[in-house]
Amino acid sequence: MTELIINDLHVGVEDTEILKGVNLTIKTGEVHAIMGPNGTGKSTLAYALMGHPKFEVEKGEVLLDGENILDLDPDERAHKGLFLAFQYPVAVPGVSVANFLRTAVNAKRKANNPEDEGISIPAFRKMLREKMELLELETSFAGRYLNEGFSGGEKKRVEILQMAALDPTFAILDETDSGLDIDALQTVADGVNKLRSDQQGTLMITHYQRVLNYIKPDFVHVMLDGRIVESGGPELAKRLEEEGYAWVREKNAG
Repeated sequence: MTELIINDLHVGVEDTEILKGVNLTIKTGEVHAIMGPNGTGKSTLAYALMGHPKFEVEKGEVLLDGENILDLDPDERAHKGLFLAFQYPVAVPGVSVANFLRTAVNAKRKANNPEDEGISIPAFRKMLREKMELLELETSFAGRYLNEGFSGGEKKRVEILQMAALDPTFAILDETDSGLDIDALQTVADGVNKLRSDQQGTLMITHYQRVLNYIKPDFVHVMLDGRIVESGGPELAKRLEEEGYAWVREKNAG
């Protein structure tokens, strides 16, 4: 079992403190959901964990299997086993999905073993075909330029394909449900569920309880004003859907 431990994490953006002491432990095999209103720091946490240069860590530590990763570059964190699915995936014209994924897979292999010569083209094609079949993605996606002309649902499904190909130890899903209609949401959620395993931990960031109807979390946390102020099981998400966040604010006032 591997752990991702966040200890007293303080993060600022342009001299404004956004995260004000986040504490959270995620173990492989667990799915954690963080909920909260806009502007409470949920996405800041996701980007800070992956090392986005805009988000300055002022205090705290993030331990991945006992190692503090805060001094590592984003690509080094990815090689260690972190993965971030973006809320708004960007298009990369001229780079096919297949070429992008093979480059990413080979970079991770090379980082873990400098003598690794990379996955062969036949082996990669076989792996990619198997992952696409698992996620029920048409094979034509492999030849399309990454996210160029993709619908919102297609972009999110390709994010999950990346997760499947890279097989991270910890996956961070930043509002993967954002902008999806119910059919696309069900499709993306089905893909996430197929990839759940005892060897992977998942951190889901969302505004709404509806995605948690399809991806069942083990733990639900509420973030307000840059802190996790409430934690519980799936029943916590249902209460938030029914009652909103007012009761959480009142409970933590002062």
